[in-house]
Amino acid sequence: MQTFLALVPILIVLILMLGLRWSSPLAGLAGWVGGILVGLLVFGLNWPVFWVSQAKGLMLTFNVMLMLWPAIFLYNLVDKVGGIKAISTAMEQRVHDKGWLLIMQSWMLSATIESLAGFGLPIAMVAPLLITLGVPPVMAVAAPAVGHTWASSTGGMALSLRLLSDITHYPPEMLFPLSALLLGISMILSGMAVAFMLKEKSHWWRVLIVGVVAAGIHYITGATGLLSVSALIASIAGFAVGTWLNRRRANGDEKAPTSPALLAGLIAYGILVVIMLLVSLIPPLAAWLSQFTWTLTFPAVATSTGVATPAEEGYLFHIFTHPGTLILAAIAIALLVFRFVKALPMPDLKASLKSTLRSGMPASLGTLFMIGLSSTMEHTGMTLVLANALSANAGSVYPLFSPLIGVLGSFATGSNVNSNVLFGVLQREIATLIGASPVLLLAAQTTGGSLGSSIAPAKLALGTSTSAAKGHEGDVLRITLPICLGIAIIIGVVTLMIA
Repeated sequence: MQTFLALVPILIVLILMLGLRWSSPLAGLAGWVGGILVGLLVFGLNWPVFWVSQAKGLMLTFNVMLMLWPAIFLYNLVDKVGGIKAISTAMEQRVHDKGWLLIMQSWMLSATIESLAGFGLPIAMVAPLLITLGVPPVMAVAAPAVGHTWASSTGGMALSLRLLSDITHYPPEMLFPLSALLLGISMILSGMAVAFMLKEKSHWWRVLIVGVVAAGIHYITGATGLLSVSALIASIAGFAVGTWLNRRRANGDEKAPTSPALLAGLIAYGILVVIMLLVSLIPPLAAWLSQFTWTLTFPAVATSTGVATPAEEGYLFHIFTHPGTLILAAIAIALLVFRFVKALPMPDLKASLKSTLRSGMPASLGTLFMIGLSSTMEHTGMTLVLANALSANAGSVYPLFSPLIGVLGSFATGSNVNSNVLFGVLQREIATLIGASPVLLLAAQTTGGSLGSSIAPAKLALGTSTSAAKGHEGDVLRITLPICLGIAIIIGVVTLMIA
């Protein structure tokens, strides 16, 4: 009975989002309230445990917002001057085989957009491009829905992976290697799936080459300190390799001129990459900047049923090396360049801010309540109760199902970020109970959460909003669901073999 009651807050979120189609903020609020009530009535939640758990959750939420809002604002600045569209057009001009172009747009271009913004935009932006090239609307949504998934964990300044690190207390540098391995497998499989979906199976060898190279670059960039831009660099490199593989058909074509909008987009994101490189590759600079930190110390607390949480610090903010701070610095420098270089278009700051508010507010509220719920469950022992039940029933074969937990989280909450918040601590506890590597199961969790992006109703709804597939999310889901589950099972088998 206690296990079922511990599951109630999660069931509230799942039922409201899947059954009643509530938004993430509303379902998250209901789940948070449900978690508090169950905590009070069954798990001994008291005021000290409540305020400590929620204060820690607020610090984690602020960490997310510090990355999320600047990233979305930078994206909108570039988008308002036509930079995103220009980058897409430039890619199209460099790939002359239509079938291969369809694959690269669905796979690597969508991943690039996921690395820059996310939140369903990869699907919404790529689907119209595919439709203009003759792809049926439903398939035009389904292909990038599958193709962008591998970038979900380390895209967007690696927000998903960093938040998983924050709530489980494993450093990102420890989580990344195994995550990159599983995400690399997912990258290749998602590319193969896209080729199959678009009936371009003859390009399988190109997919394999691009996938292996991009996965390798993804691993190397993340392992050398460029975790925040590893998916971005990997996806751009993947497109470059894909273009090179198509080079024979490109011979003799005139080189298209570089437009001001394209130049603006390349400069804005180029500045960000340069700043990341400087901070990552100059140890004295990184060490000096890293000394400026801020955190809060919380007292030891215990529920009335005896679940104790020791005294500890909350999230440690490295003020000047935080990805959000670096993005803000890139924005400031880019705006100066746009202001003084007359050949470049100046972004509409007011319109960019409005678009940022529209995109960021729902995601922010959903994340706030999901983190609050996760922190409540951890501090009251609910997460441990669920972990005990799952480990007792699945035992040593649990790693096989670990990615499917991540898929379920994204399907229900609409994002890998929320999936990692909801189930990250649970996966860590189960790993400890069954004697498996927590790092491995957390890697499987975030990989499964990434795959779940292809079936998340919230993302599919946004993705269909820009095309004739609007209102046909169910048709899209019928295509993406078996592919998502198939790849997740393969990742589960790999996870079980490593374990």
